[in-house]
Parts: sequence; C-alpha cells; structure tokens
Amino acid sequence: MASTSGIDLSRVLDAPRERVYEAWTQPERFATWFGAALDVPLDKVLLDVRPGGAWHATMITADGAELPFWGEYQEVVRPQRLMFTLADHSSDDGAEGELVTAAFDDLGDGRTAMPFQQIGGNLTADRYAEAEAGWNGFFDHLAAHLTEGAR
Repeated sequence: MASTSGIDLSRVLDAPRERVYEAWTQPERFATWFGAALDVPLDKVLLDVRPGGAWHATMITADGAELPFWGEYQEVVRPQRLMFTLADHSSDDGAEGELVTAAFDDLGDGRTAMPFQQIGGNLTADRYAEAEAGWNGFFDHLAAHLTEGAR
C-alpha cells in the first residue's frame, strides 16, 4: 500500500525462489517483465548485480518515447534479497532516488513469497500511488513470466 513514505507490497509466486531471483538478476529475464506492457529492449538493460554495481533499464512507450530507470545495488544476498536505489527521469539531478528491497522467501512447496518495499526519495503520495500501480503491473507480468517458464 502506498503512502507519503513509500510502498509495501507482497506477492506469492508459483516458482521456486532461485527462479524468482534469476528473473530479477538476469537481463534477458528481467526485460520480459520489467515495464509490464511496455517494451524493454535487452540492449537497454544492464544489471551488474553486486554491492555497488549499477543497474539500468529503459522502457519504450508505444510512441517511441524512452523512460529510463537506474540505480545502484546496495545489498545482494543470493537468492534471498536484493536492495538497490531507484531513480528515473523525474529524479532531481544527483539524487539517489528511492531505496527498493525485494526479498525472496522459499515457502517450501515450489512457491516464493516476495515482500517488496520502496521507501525514501522525494516522491509525493500521488507519485507513490503511481509507482505502486506500476509495480503491481510489473509483478503481474513477472508472475506470468515465471508460469510460462515452468512449462
């Protein structure tokens, strides 16, 4: 749920924890779900998954506009957790943006609980609500990607 201080979401995904983690850390998998219905070309994705490593991904809208997102990994604990900063075109110059934490909890039955949090930065409550809607769309695509990968 979005507020003026951040977003807290949780999903249970029908995939083992390692596959969920790989969907977040392998560019060819990340590009299939990040951006939801928008195109994220693989050549516009960089994931240097290590503490201090950079990441960036650019979504392409239907009219060809580019929406870049970027940040830096703060914590990487394979396959349990990722923590990274997130900034976009609306971020102030030099701003680190928000802090995102995605955890991957093995439920022991081939499913993974994924608590997710985005906090900090300079977003208003309206911007956090927009971001929450965006992440929910992304996670719908992530769930579909993981289901397709199981076939």
